[in-house]
Amino acid sequence: MSFDELRTLLARHARPDQTTAIDGLHIAKVETSGPPATEMSGTVLAVLAQGAKRLAAGNQVHEYRPGDYLVTSIDLPVTGSFLGATPEAPALGFALVLNPSAIADLLLDLAPGDLPRTHHKPAPAITVGALTEELLDAAVRLLRLLDHPRDQAVLAPMIKREILWRLLTGSQGETVRQLGSAESGLHHIARAVRWIRDHYAEPFRVADLAGMSGMSPSAFYRNFQIVTAQSPIQFQKHLRLRQARLLLLSNTQDVTTVAHRVGYESASQFSREYRRMYGSTPRATATHDPVPAA
Repeated sequence: MSFDELRTLLARHARPDQTTAIDGLHIAKVETSGPPATEMSGTVLAVLAQGAKRLAAGNQVHEYRPGDYLVTSIDLPVTGSFLGATPEAPALGFALVLNPSAIADLLLDLAPGDLPRTHHKPAPAITVGALTEELLDAAVRLLRLLDHPRDQAVLAPMIKREILWRLLTGSQGETVRQLGSAESGLHHIARAVRWIRDHYAEPFRVADLAGMSGMSPSAFYRNFQIVTAQSPIQFQKHLRLRQARLLLLSNTQDVTTVAHRVGYESASQFSREYRRMYGSTPRATATHDPVPAA
């Protein structure tokens, strides 16, 4: 499996904002390996042509490099870092946004038996599989269209559909299938994930989220952990602390105000959990102090 052309295309079309002329296609070129950073995963297919990346979600750590692909089926807070990137050998990769409606349309066009039977049990939201020649070839053809703007409107949707087919029939197809199925367990957990994401500063009862997802509290709690690799409370905490960090970096509010704004009643508890997650105090972040607290 040769990545030469893929590396050349990615290096040529990489931009600081990672966008491209093809909707949903993003290219990353990273020349330094900084400390792990908290980000939202999105729902994407991610492929590296050079370098490696480590991604942590809850209690699970995923690492992928050339020859692998990573799929995320729910937009989760994750901690990610590129490994060993240098200006001479930057990490090069792309992410393609996975559209649930496009997956659903493709599933509707398939005949019975075209895909393995779906079990409707939630699968982990982040998975890593082995990149096949067919998937790599489709990805390269999609990237070639960046050099041919006239062809993009007609050919890009066709190649994206082929990529979805390769994913659906690949080793991580169950996760991708559930992303496009309104009846899947993943879809039901995604309702609760969206609610927590939209109301992260509000308290909640697991029983209420379970009812929203159409599950018993015990089944909901178990399936939520399968999908997100963390409990609902841990998921909410990560969202709160991520938002707090963004507010502190903007340097517009003091630590106590930020703590209350993201849902903490106790500023001291907020400081303890923030330091545990980021290795420094909220005040150090607010003053842009790079040295972790002793």
